[in-house]
Amino acid sequence: MSTAKWTIDPTHSEVSFKVKHLVISTVTGYFKKFEGSAESNSDDFDGAKVNFSAEIDSIDTNQSDRDNHLKSADFFDAANHPKLSFEGTVQKNGGDYKLVGDLTMRGTTKAVELDVDFGGVAGDPYGQTKAGFEIEGKVNRKDFGLTWSAVTEAGNVVVSDQVRLLLSVQLVKQAVAEEASA
Repeated sequence: MSTAKWTIDPTHSEVSFKVKHLVISTVTGYFKKFEGSAESNSDDFDGAKVNFSAEIDSIDTNQSDRDNHLKSADFFDAANHPKLSFEGTVQKNGGDYKLVGDLTMRGTTKAVELDVDFGGVAGDPYGQTKAGFEIEGKVNRKDFGLTWSAVTEAGNVVVSDQVRLLLSVQLVKQAVAEEASA
């Protein structure tokens, strides 16, 4: 059986998160620097092993004061925890896909399950084989030690505990290696 290795194409991928602010609107942020890979024994990626990491210092919410606050000890504590990471597997059940594994932020690891929309595999104009995925899920930031909280005088929560993760990922096939027979 052969194993195909795939790596994230950062020019065709996006890693974002959304969180409610004051309960009335949503703030979107991005991780601008990230990397990841998958190893799969099948073209449908069922059972593929996935690794991913993002640099906390690359957070961009289009507002530098907020970005600096997110990088501070109040939230991600980038000085002591420079990356978030994920390690898990793709699980296929009929036509539905899940990404199941361990997410680590701020030194805390928790099991997560994310929904996956597998877009398929295609060749690009340069002879590369690509695979596309839309990944979405929710986590509670406080489960990972991101516990800063504030309430306005009117009683509105400044930052929601629930965070939506949204990833649009394109993988590039790197190599195929034959496994030795036993």
